[in-house]
Amino acid sequence: MERLLARLERRFGGLAIPNLIRYVVGGTAMAWVLAQSRPDFVNELVLDFGAVRRGEVWRLISFVFVPPALSPIWFFLFLYFTWWVGSTLETQWGTFKFNVYFWLGVVASIGAAAVGGRPVSGSWLGASDGSLLLAFATVLPDVEILVFMILPVAIKWLGILAAATMTLAFVTGDGATRLSILAAVLPYAVFFGGHWWGVLRGRRLVAKQQARRASREPSAAPALGGRTCAMCGAREADGADIRVCSCEKCGGKPRLLCLEHARHH
Repeated sequence: MERLLARLERRFGGLAIPNLIRYVVGGTAMAWVLAQSRPDFVNELVLDFGAVRRGEVWRLISFVFVPPALSPIWFFLFLYFTWWVGSTLETQWGTFKFNVYFWLGVVASIGAAAVGGRPVSGSWLGASDGSLLLAFATVLPDVEILVFMILPVAIKWLGILAAATMTLAFVTGDGATRLSILAAVLPYAVFFGGHWWGVLRGRRLVAKQQARRASREPSAAPALGGRTCAMCGAREADGADIRVCSCEKCGGKPRLLCLEHARHH
């Protein structure tokens, strides 16, 4: 994936938009302000491909700016968090790679709306519980944020929560919701599918190595007092002197014998 991105950047790097997340945050803020005085304004932004065919082509981009229904304080925090996640990812990845990740989700959403024939939401592309948050939690899992301004939480836990939320919405949602989630997850799968496959293969390799080592280790002898002679059945608990024998006659494998049979067998 990195090699492909490097080739694409050499050819199309000049098309990348620096500080892309600022435009997303700014557009969302403007849409929220307009929606306060005209609530039905949001309906003109959603990605309805039927409306696109009727000439409302702005919906191919405007659906990204559809604001969540939040109070002013929570909406401000939403915008700040979105900007922080997006700008941090751009710093980590570079402008071109961040642009590819974001626009891949947008194009996938447009394709889902065209194929499914239903309005598709762009909320699953965002940083609150969507694709951007999943990417951030994978790239920088140990970065901490203050939840409710008091509780430090590693971002990876928010990523896990977002993944669980998306899974639940996919299982319980309608067709449009499922299409929206699939489109949002596509860039994450493309960028991080190889990473998680490597992690899975690594864990399988470790498990096989541990199983191989365990098979080579001799089985532990019974606890003192619970050992029994393999030939006569005399028990250590009854006072028998039980020894561990691994001579050639025993095949070289450890075998429990009483003192008499250990000497004469």
